[in-house]
Amino acid sequence: MFYTSEYESPVGSITLASDEQNLVGLWLAGQKYYADTLKNADVQSTELPVHVAAKKWLDDYFLGKNPPLRRIPLAPRGSEFRRNVWDLLCQIPYGEFTTYGALGKKMAALMGRQSMAGQAIGGAVGRNPVSIIIPCHRVIGAGGSLTGFAGGIDKKVKLLELEGVDVSVMTVPVKGTAL
Repeated sequence: MFYTSEYESPVGSITLASDEQNLVGLWLAGQKYYADTLKNADVQSTELPVHVAAKKWLDDYFLGKNPPLRRIPLAPRGSEFRRNVWDLLCQIPYGEFTTYGALGKKMAALMGRQSMAGQAIGGAVGRNPVSIIIPCHRVIGAGGSLTGFAGGIDKKVKLLELEGVDVSVMTVPVKGTAL
């Protein structure tokens, strides 16, 4: 059984989902892969303590604070590879960013490999089920391209700006370009 509640944010409506104890999802309205974690599951709309904690975290975040991740018990569902990529996302400091290529190098090292395909990293980042809290918006493409945010590039820009990132030096990709 999963439980959901809603949160209104400066970047639009957000759906929070939990397994009662842990946050398993946070999706922006219209986000690609919206509520994938909940497919074929029993879902009840109920405000639980984990939702209250996540909403407090989001309140602080949208006030421009840097709330600690440990405040919320997270349990995103995905393959071991994806969970490892999501763990790397949690290591990107507030107000900073990294590239898909840099994440690929870190994952390759963790897996004892020479290299890692950018598409594999991009796929895992894009399927992050706990957006914002697991900061996938802090990943950009090579050369400063603001590519690859399932919630939309406009929201990615707002989140980065909120954290004090100068996005004026970054570029918005032309539709259909690769990572």
